Amino acid sequence: MMDNESDTSTSLETENFCDNPTRDILAEGFLRLLKPIVDDLEEKVKNTRLQQYDLQRQLQKTLSECYRLSRRDDRNNQDIEAYVTKLINIKHKVTVILNVLQNSQERLNNLHRQIELKEYNLQ
Repeated sequence: MMDNESDTSTSLETENFCDNPTRDILAEGFLRLLKPIVDDLEEKVKNTRLQQYDLQRQLQKTLSECYRLSRRDDRNNQDIEAYVTKLINIKHKVTVILNVLQNSQERLNNLHRQIELKEYNLQ
């Protein structure tokens, strides 16, 4: 059963979004509000990715040194192997985090592009 007396968005003629200056002003305000936040977040993600990459290189270097030591001295192999296993696990976790950060960076780049496109279209 349809109610013909109720006010709906179609009866208010709000479908025409192109000629709505209030919407444009609000959209521009939101974009100006969000752009610095996205820029700041993007910069922090970049810095974190660089630090994670550096950590990954250092872990690889340490792991290589542990392998070298374990081959050289058979007496301490058991002790070193436990540490090598821990380092391998840490390296795996760092790699996973780095992948998450890379995906976040890509999403931020897309969001940044969308914001710039919206700003350009509003001008």
